[in-house]
Amino acid sequence: MSTSLSEPGITGRSIRGHLELRGDVRADGTPFLSRQSFRAPVHLSKAHVESGSLLVHLVNPTAGFFDGDRLDLDVTAGAGCRLVMSTPGASRVHRARSESPAVCEQRLRVESGAFLEWIPEPFIPQAGARYVQRTEIDLDRDAGLLFFEWIAPGRVARGETFAYRDLRWELDLRRAGRLIARERYTLDPLDQSLAALRLKFPAAHYVTVFLAGPDELPWPGDELDVLTTERTYLGHGPLLENVWMIRALCADSLAARSLLAEIRGLFYHAAGHPAPRLGKLTT
Repeated sequence: MSTSLSEPGITGRSIRGHLELRGDVRADGTPFLSRQSFRAPVHLSKAHVESGSLLVHLVNPTAGFFDGDRLDLDVTAGAGCRLVMSTPGASRVHRARSESPAVCEQRLRVESGAFLEWIPEPFIPQAGARYVQRTEIDLDRDAGLLFFEWIAPGRVARGETFAYRDLRWELDLRRAGRLIARERYTLDPLDQSLAALRLKFPAAHYVTVFLAGPDELPWPGDELDVLTTERTYLGHGPLLENVWMIRALCADSLAARSLLAEIRGLFYHAAGHPAPRLGKLTT
């Protein structure tokens, strides 16, 4: 999943962007960015320490992704580093002009004693969009993780509910080299792949969360159970190696945003660590 930095970033029809980022810890315990390299459509905010974590915002200053665009992300939380990666705005993929999808490949590594939170704003596929996302997450044995994915049904206010062409999602999560979770699915409005999303809410937002912690981290199962409401349908459970998974369907963006804030609060409370402030996602 590496990308050659010598390849052209912009051609006549597409953009090839990249992000290479690593967080480490200074001798006094302060987290800092020890390596960063990026190219359009990625831009980084100025990293700052918040509640003991290094907070970095990924910014896309362009209008969004088009078919043929490619983005490669490689992020590492070095040993002992607490790193939070967020986005201040939604990711958008526009109508495809060809058979080539926009592609995002992201590799996340969390080393010994480190913690990574990955919490983007929603992914919004517009009418006619084609998109492929591949994610690899590699955790050391005692690493921690809070990983969110949030897929919107489209530009609902424009009447573009599930009007994209197809979305392909792939994810592998490993702990100490052992495969813990593997996902492969395609969402296509022309087949039955969206039936489960549409069954509960006509314009459902789809939220996935992976969590990993040390062995002593308690799982707030009872607290998660009460998050199922008339506007949120949620399920959760353990995987292997102290990794857990949450799936949820939300009636709209407000319900999804509220759910993410609730899950963040529960996880950080269970871990005994203050939750870094993220602006939109916190109250």
